[in-house]
Amino acid sequence: MNRSIIHLNVADFAVAVERAVDHRLNQRPVIIAPEGAARAAVYDMSNEAYMAGIRKGMALRRAVRLCRDVEVLPPHPDRYELAMHDVLKRALPYSPLIETGEDDGHLFMDATGTSRLFGPPIDVAWRLRRQIKTDLGLDPIWSVAPNKLVAKVATRLVKPDGEYIVAAGEEEPLLAPLPVGLVPGIEHPDQLRLREFNLTHAFQVSALSLEQLEVPFATRALLLYEAVRGIDPSPVLAIGQKPPKVIADHEFGNDTNNAHTLEAILYGLVEQVGSRLRRRRRAARRIAIILDYSDGMRHARQVAARPATANDLTLFELACRTLQLAWTRRVRIRHMRLVCDRLIFPPAQLQLFAADQKANEKRCGLITAIDAVRHRFGNEAVRFGRTLAA
Repeated sequence: MNRSIIHLNVADFAVAVERAVDHRLNQRPVIIAPEGAARAAVYDMSNEAYMAGIRKGMALRRAVRLCRDVEVLPPHPDRYELAMHDVLKRALPYSPLIETGEDDGHLFMDATGTSRLFGPPIDVAWRLRRQIKTDLGLDPIWSVAPNKLVAKVATRLVKPDGEYIVAAGEEEPLLAPLPVGLVPGIEHPDQLRLREFNLTHAFQVSALSLEQLEVPFATRALLLYEAVRGIDPSPVLAIGQKPPKVIADHEFGNDTNNAHTLEAILYGLVEQVGSRLRRRRRAARRIAIILDYSDGMRHARQVAARPATANDLTLFELACRTLQLAWTRRVRIRHMRLVCDRLIFPPAQLQLFAADQKANEKRCGLITAIDAVRHRFGNEAVRFGRTLAA
């Protein structure tokens, strides 16, 4: 059965949300950036600012020089998160298979087989766009295509305003004349490598066989081979089947950038997620830290855990490394979030060296003993000294 994937995209999402709050910003060049920060960078910008040469990640000082009459607004991550939740709430009645981005205005919906209930997918997309525009003041562009990759490309082609319908069998002709940079999944290193062979457009790459692509790209050859042909079998995740993760948050009463305080709070968060992981009998393969600064800027970094772990001491070492990657500014921190995801059953393999194995056994034994004491006498019965700084 041919699939019908709807892609909704609220162009320049952060700016669109700010304009829905303050209509005086309409038709004006707008930048979302922490204006008071010394090294502030552009978080998002309106189409008017884009036409003036402003790009995401550009230094704010340079952006203001390019467009003197631009309006600079501080970012409001909580506002964008709430707006994305409202968009999702209006899409849910049409399909259980809905996949959203990270509060960026993107939404995929699998409308395959829903025609008898709601009409053709094209009507669903049009109706949903009208409802979002009426209720929320946001005007998404949309596309309907046989898969997620082609649907995303289609909305890129009509940005900042429009709609696109791609029928089954039209995937490769749609992509053929496009630069490879517009095809999702083809990363910057791939583009540089393709440019060495004077391959700049999708039709040039699709003229090559899989065997020919394997010579310069090895394991990534199949991805490139399918991407330029519009082949994408990946499903739209069900709204209730997102990859499981364990999250712990801390909101600072007084914003701080004191290292001892941050590490103390971080260890408390590690203890929370470690305890939940062990109760679920799971281990985390990735650790992420999300920092919200006083000026509204948000930074996030992540590291892989090899092997996967649920041990507080090992998680803390990884979390400290992640914190150093995310903590790149002198501005005080307002909120800290620790995320453990890519959960699996704890690995059973032994360490390569006897010393490592003994150290790991001691750590596991210590955490097991602490869990037993806390289970009997409460969480405050045993505390690590580093948490007292909080």
